Amino acid sequence: MPSMKTSIRQLIDYWDQTEKLVHIKKEVDPLYELGAVINAWEGKQPVYFEKIKGYNMPMVAGFGGDRITLADSIGAAPEQLVSRLIDAIVNPIPTTKSAIGPVHDNVVLGEFSIDDFFPIPTYHEKDAGPYLVSGVMVVKEPAGGKRYTSIRRMQYLGGNRCAICITSPELNNQYRALEARNEPLEFAVMFGVVPAVVLSSQISTHLFHADKLDVAGALLGASLPVVQCKTVDIEVLAEAEIVLEGKMLPHERYPEGPFGEVGGYYGVVEDNPIVEFTAITYRNQPIAQTIFPSSFEERIPMSIVREANLLNAVRQTVPNVLDVHVTATSVARLHAIIQIEKKTEGDAKQALLAAFSSDKDLKHTVVVNEDIDIFDPADVEWAIATRMQADTDLFIVPGAKGSPLEPSHNLRGVSAKMGMDATYPLAEKERFIRTSIPVPASFNVKDYL
Repeated sequence: MPSMKTSIRQLIDYWDQTEKLVHIKKEVDPLYELGAVINAWEGKQPVYFEKIKGYNMPMVAGFGGDRITLADSIGAAPEQLVSRLIDAIVNPIPTTKSAIGPVHDNVVLGEFSIDDFFPIPTYHEKDAGPYLVSGVMVVKEPAGGKRYTSIRRMQYLGGNRCAICITSPELNNQYRALEARNEPLEFAVMFGVVPAVVLSSQISTHLFHADKLDVAGALLGASLPVVQCKTVDIEVLAEAEIVLEGKMLPHERYPEGPFGEVGGYYGVVEDNPIVEFTAITYRNQPIAQTIFPSSFEERIPMSIVREANLLNAVRQTVPNVLDVHVTATSVARLHAIIQIEKKTEGDAKQALLAAFSSDKDLKHTVVVNEDIDIFDPADVEWAIATRMQADTDLFIVPGAKGSPLEPSHNLRGVSAKMGMDATYPLAEKERFIRTSIPVPASFNVKDYL
């Protein structure tokens, strides 16, 4: 890209120019229909809905559901995503405080109903109702020094209230500590942000303790301008399209759910905290944003963040690890492929042990040689089929911790881990030379048509 796109409007203009963005001109209903259109592309295609039933406001989706698209949004090649993320965590670029910003073009205080201002879709047949699912939530650490971001689903209850599902241990602990003092947790939720902001929101708080807005700036190579909220002590991106300011109330709960989660199943109904919003701020002619739950737009950022964690963990014991891939289709956490330059027997199994110890959610992991494309499921399957013997190259660890997003784990509360060494024996390397055809680099079958 000739210049970095730090706002979603700049990105829309760029993708319009490069014909990457699909415009949906037909009016769509936020009740199921909008989600069905997004899901037809599995969340991989950037789309711009020009007409939402009941609203005079466009909505975008699919802005980070494909590795090529996500990489393009930060000016990188797809194979650079993990390295760029690691570098951004290590070398963040602090935000710049501004007195004013476009997100404060319009400020709504007092009593209001959120759905009077922008659409809140209903996605699945058995969902409890409309949900806010794409907002990037901003909170401050208890000491007030750093900002943490994450994406939390919120069931709309009407008016200015929602029920929120918070699964982060850090956020839960912070909320409960304030609740014990009968104090609310202040936060803000940003809609209409670029994929770098979504990607950085997925990095682990307890592993890195990084200000995630600063990480997003490093991904984009620019300091992001922020402004102070109107009713809570939180800073938000000045170029966000819409911001909800609010408080997570102490001692109030609501039976939130069911809702179609990232794993492709409905989550259980649980009593979750209630949030009350105190302000809406938005740009002139705002652009709403959503992410279809369980689509690739939700899973790809999760995969990339877990790949960064996995690569660092495995590299500590197997320095000759070349690359890793956490597959999006395995709920962006259950399956991984590790590519190594095998130097000694035992490297593959050591990599598997390191992988499982680094991430409790990992369930099945495969190690392959450097000649296997870990992003090609057919190539990985070929390696398993032709290089692995189950009696010597497979091991199972029963009764380990697993992911609560995986229903078969929830049946027992534990999961079995399976590691597969799909590398060939070093002493028999000659037997495993892949067939190839000596053709020039310029070869193109279209030249023969």
